[in-house]
Amino acid sequence: MNQDPLAMTPAERGWLIFHLAGQAYAAPLTKVSEVIRDGEVTPVPGAAGDLLGIRHLRGRIVPVLDGCLRLGLARQAGVDDARARIVVLSHGGNLVGLRVDAVGDLLDVGEQTLAPPPGRTVRNDDPVEAVVPWQGGFVALLDVRRMCRLPEELDHVA
Repeated sequence: MNQDPLAMTPAERGWLIFHLAGQAYAAPLTKVSEVIRDGEVTPVPGAAGDLLGIRHLRGRIVPVLDGCLRLGLARQAGVDDARARIVVLSHGGNLVGLRVDAVGDLLDVGEQTLAPPPGRTVRNDDPVEAVVPWQGGFVALLDVRRMCRLPEELDHVA
C-alpha cells in the first residue's frame, strides 16, 4: 500500500470485499467501476489461462479474468454460481473484469493494522499487497494494476 491509511480520505480507505475459493480479498473502492452479474463472455483463442474471455460493456470491450485462476487458487466444490459476480476494476483508463465467487462487505482500512502477506517473498508482480484482520481471519488487499497485469507506467496515470 503506497499510503498511510490514517492519511487517506474516507473514500480512499474503503475497500470492496469479495470471495475467491473461500478466502476474502478486497480491492479499493476508488478502483471499482461497478459490479455486474456473471454472464456470457467470448473466449479469446491463445489467451492466458486465467482469461475467461471478453465482454461488451456499454460500448467497451472488457477482458474478464477468473479470480481463482489468476491467484492460483483451487476452485471449491459447492460454490453457488448464482452468487458469482464480475467486479469491474478501473486503472489508468483501463477496465478489467474479475470473476469472483461472491461479493461481500465494505471494509474501512483506516483503523486497521496492515501487514505484509504472511509466508511470502516480496515480488514486484504479486497482486496481494497487504493483509488486514477481519472476522477472526484476514482479508488480502489487492493491487489492481498487478492483479489485472497492467503495465507499471499506468501507476503514474491512475
